[in-house]
Amino acid sequence: MTDIERLPDSGSALDSQQVADFLYEHPDFFHEHEDLLEHLYVPHPTGKAVSLISRQLEMFRKKHQELENQLATLIEIAHENDTVFSRMHELTLAMLESQSLDDVCVNLDHVLSECFNTDFVAIKIIRTHDVSEEPAHEAVFVAPEHPELKHFYSILSRNQPQCGHITLAQARFLFADQAEQVRSCAIIPMAFTQLEGLLAIGSRDENRFHASMGHLFLTQMSEIIGTRLIAMLTEE
Repeated sequence: MTDIERLPDSGSALDSQQVADFLYEHPDFFHEHEDLLEHLYVPHPTGKAVSLISRQLEMFRKKHQELENQLATLIEIAHENDTVFSRMHELTLAMLESQSLDDVCVNLDHVLSECFNTDFVAIKIIRTHDVSEEPAHEAVFVAPEHPELKHFYSILSRNQPQCGHITLAQARFLFADQAEQVRSCAIIPMAFTQLEGLLAIGSRDENRFHASMGHLFLTQMSEIIGTRLIAMLTEE
């Protein structure tokens, strides 16, 4: 019995859905009835009728282009991730090479400037009984009761980076005389058992850091830096 003989009884009228269901279930139907393809035409967005084969080719080309666009997007994301991983590797090496807080500040400023295209870096470490303060870096350490910390309570309590524009009060606390040059910023809390503080990365470009940025690499950055700081600053 051929496919055409398996159609519903010819005495009953076929509706369009029955025809569509039959063709869907028998995709090889036109292989056995190729002559029908010459007589089938379907509407085209331009208003002109085109053959079924032409329409299929058009649909295949469109689908192919969509797949190519998706592949191009995935390749671009992969390249971006490779770049970020390479930069994180540079950051890790720079922290491992740091033997003092001064080394951390210098190396961090260099890596973030050269690899992450940023302009300003600030570290604020909240003093606790676990942290031994280095007198040469008084600007880095801040007392837990410091009044300016109130501008960062929500960031510290959520323990999530905040990206975008910051207030002038926040910028002055973090970047001092350079505050008014900061147009966008990433403020990253460092919340560890033995260390609490803030890492701030600023830019003169107002679009460099924005609220829709992902936080994964920023959080990993704070973990790398925080871990190295703990090793150097905590008392035995």
